[in-house]
Amino acid sequence: MASSVVHTLIQSRLEEYLNLPVSSILFQPIGGGSINKTYKILIAKTGAFFCKINSASRFPSLFQKEKNGLLLLAEQKIIRTPSPKACEEIHGEQILVLEWIEQGQKTIKFWQIFGEQLAKLHRSTNNDFGLVEDNYMGALQQSNSPSKTWVHFFIHQRLEPQVKIARDNHLLDANHITQFNKLYSSLPGIFPEEQASLLHGDLWSGNFLCDERSLPVLIDPAVYFGNRNIDLAMTTLFGGFDDAFYAAYNYHFALPPNHRQIWDVCNLYPLLIHLNLFGKSYLHDILHTIQRY
Repeated sequence: MASSVVHTLIQSRLEEYLNLPVSSILFQPIGGGSINKTYKILIAKTGAFFCKINSASRFPSLFQKEKNGLLLLAEQKIIRTPSPKACEEIHGEQILVLEWIEQGQKTIKFWQIFGEQLAKLHRSTNNDFGLVEDNYMGALQQSNSPSKTWVHFFIHQRLEPQVKIARDNHLLDANHITQFNKLYSSLPGIFPEEQASLLHGDLWSGNFLCDERSLPVLIDPAVYFGNRNIDLAMTTLFGGFDDAFYAAYNYHFALPPNHRQIWDVCNLYPLLIHLNLFGKSYLHDILHTIQRY
C-alpha cells in the first residue's frame, strides 16, 4: 500500500488538479504492472485516476521519461494517451498519476481505426533517428543518441548494447556474436530507406487500451524516432493484433514488400531485452532469426 507521505502528496496534487478539496481517497491495488506498484485511485463523487509507484533510485527518472513520451505522442493529436496529472519524487519513491481510462469493446472498427491512426502517427517524422533524451524499454535503460541512418542507429543504439549485456551475463557466446556481426552487414539490404518516424517504441498487446468509445489509447511508451517497422513488428509478438489492424495500416501507409523479413529482424531488439530480463527461454527465437541472415 502507498505510504502515508505518498498518500498525502497525491491527495494534495489531485486537489490542485480538481480545484476542490478531496475528503475521501482510496488506493485500490490492481495488477498489470511488472515492475511498478499500480493502483486505481478512487475519489468520492469525483472519479478515478491511475497511479504508479516505484523506487526513485532503482529506475532513475522512469516516470518522468514516461510522462515525456506520453506528452510527445499526445502533441501529435492522432492517438489518445492518458493525460498525466502528477509526476513527483518523494522519500525515495517516484509517483506517476494518470487519468483513468474506462475500457470499451475491441470491435473490427476499433482495429481499423487503430491501424489508420498508427499509420498517421508514423507520418510524424524527424531528420535524425533517436531522441533528445534517453528513456526506458521496460526495466532497461534505452539509449537514443541520434544518428543520421537507421541501420547505424539500430546496430549501435539497439542491438549492440543488448548483445553486450547478454554476452557479459553468459547468455550469448562467441559464435552468437559472430552471427550478429554477419547480420549487421546484411541490414542495409533488408531495410528500405525511409524517414525517421515517431514510434511508440514498445507496442505489444499489453501497451494499448480500448476506451469507452472503442477508440485506441497508447500507454507505457518507449518513444523515439525510428523505423516504423519497429512498432509493427512488436505487434506480432505475444499473440499479434487483429488482421483488420494490418490491412488498415497498409491502406494508409503501404508496407514494404519484404515487411515480414524486416519484422523478424526488428523483433531481435525486444527479444534480446527479454533474454536479458528473463533468461534463455528467448534464445531460440533470437538464434532462429540471426542464423537465417
